[in-house]
Amino acid sequence: MSSVKKIGKPWIKLKESIDEVDYEIIAHLQERCVEHDQTALKLELDYKLGVSNDSSKGVEDINEFLYFDGEELIGYMGISSFGGPWEVNGMVDPDYRRKGVFTKLFELVIAEWKRRCTGSMLLLSDRNSESGQNFIASVGAQYKHSEYEMFLKKDIPDATPDQLAGIAFRKATNADAHEIARQNAIYFKDEDEISSEDMILAEKEEISSEDMILPKEEEISSEEMILPEEEERRGMTSYLVEKEGQIIGKVNLQLTSKLGAIFGLGVLPEHRRKGYGRALLLLAIEKLREANAQEIMLQVAAENSNALNLYKSCGFEETSTMDYFELR
Repeated sequence: MSSVKKIGKPWIKLKESIDEVDYEIIAHLQERCVEHDQTALKLELDYKLGVSNDSSKGVEDINEFLYFDGEELIGYMGISSFGGPWEVNGMVDPDYRRKGVFTKLFELVIAEWKRRCTGSMLLLSDRNSESGQNFIASVGAQYKHSEYEMFLKKDIPDATPDQLAGIAFRKATNADAHEIARQNAIYFKDEDEISSEDMILAEKEEISSEDMILPKEEEISSEEMILPEEEERRGMTSYLVEKEGQIIGKVNLQLTSKLGAIFGLGVLPEHRRKGYGRALLLLAIEKLREANAQEIMLQVAAENSNALNLYKSCGFEETSTMDYFELR
């Protein structure tokens, strides 16, 4: 059991983005909290480290909230935005809990939310975090959806030559931003949830291209577009997947330290039911292993049973469940 400490010299740092010093102290606190609580946190630190801002302009928007006692970081809350609603997750050092630290950080997030008028926000909590779930219930947020975090634990099956024949990954450029936004709009039924961090694979869904109204390029607003070259500077590389020169889907790959991650994998409706989803997944794993990833993970919507079954069949196992709650 952790000892209870008094807060002697409290102060709060507010920042638009984190730097390497912030990253190290936040990551250290994250490790401490995860080890103590045996629950997962989704802070997106590696992605955020790639976000740069012009310090000469001062802080325009606050996304990072750090609570210190003297020189020691004892609490953190961060805002992540991937083109949809804010995602908010945070933590407090086990030795400094029940002292109002988390509540104060959340009050600051709410104030920033109201100042920027960004619509709804999503509050995240590991399903096994009793304190996290209780806090979210106390502020009146409503359950939205859940996603599983999965890690590759078993040997992957071999893909047949026919499945891989002619399939290639092409690194996306800013010129492909419209196409990526168009595919996101296809894969994600709720446009408010379009996110470079979401996982959707609908290869076996009972939806045909004839039944689906596909978005046209001119219907996609600039707010929905994420620039691939900007994302790559943050450590997230977007690929368009082609079959004999024709685009059939997309995937995002991220490598941080020795952890590889697969995000945003999808197959276009007219190319489904041909085994391409499995081929894309296996090729993504191969590319991450070539980059020396020691572990490989992905996230999948809990209700997406087809994708979940595919990932399990390729050696992935669920390690945690993250619940999302919407606050309006």
